[in-house]
Amino acid sequence: MNSSKKSNALWGFGVIVAILAVLMFLSWPKGNNASTPAPVPTSGSGTLMANETMFDFGRISMAAGKVKRDYVVKNTSSELVTITKLYTSCMCTQATITAGTQAEGPFGMPGHSGIPRIKVTLSPGEEAIITAIFDPAAHGPAGVGPIDRVVYVENSSGKTVELGFQALVTP
Repeated sequence: MNSSKKSNALWGFGVIVAILAVLMFLSWPKGNNASTPAPVPTSGSGTLMANETMFDFGRISMAAGKVKRDYVVKNTSSELVTITKLYTSCMCTQATITAGTQAEGPFGMPGHSGIPRIKVTLSPGEEAIITAIFDPAAHGPAGVGPIDRVVYVENSSGKTVELGFQALVTP
């Protein structure tokens, strides 16, 4: 191979690597903590606890439209806890939060919408309602079958609460 062909091949390889690096950067979750959230147990000494962490919708039809589920999270500590981020595992799912008269959302998946920082502060013993809204038609005809989705609740305790649901999507 002559030097001109080697140079063109190296240049092309460099462009491909640069494009992949840009795509990875753009798809990375925004914020200070870009690592994968760790699950929080439903019992124990956690600061923010949920009444349930998994729900099964059973069989749901794309034609019937969106379904939703409310989860209750509670500050079980003796100090204030601030919920700082709320986001989902898929573009087909949105989440909202309501604490007292304060309502925020809807929030979606990182990379498909910005994940703004929020500030919902819960006093000791106070609860908030996290509503997960799933659109079974969001993926079109290819979206039939079993699904598992998660809503992530990041808070000032440094732990992330994962609220999941599953369903069997039918046409």
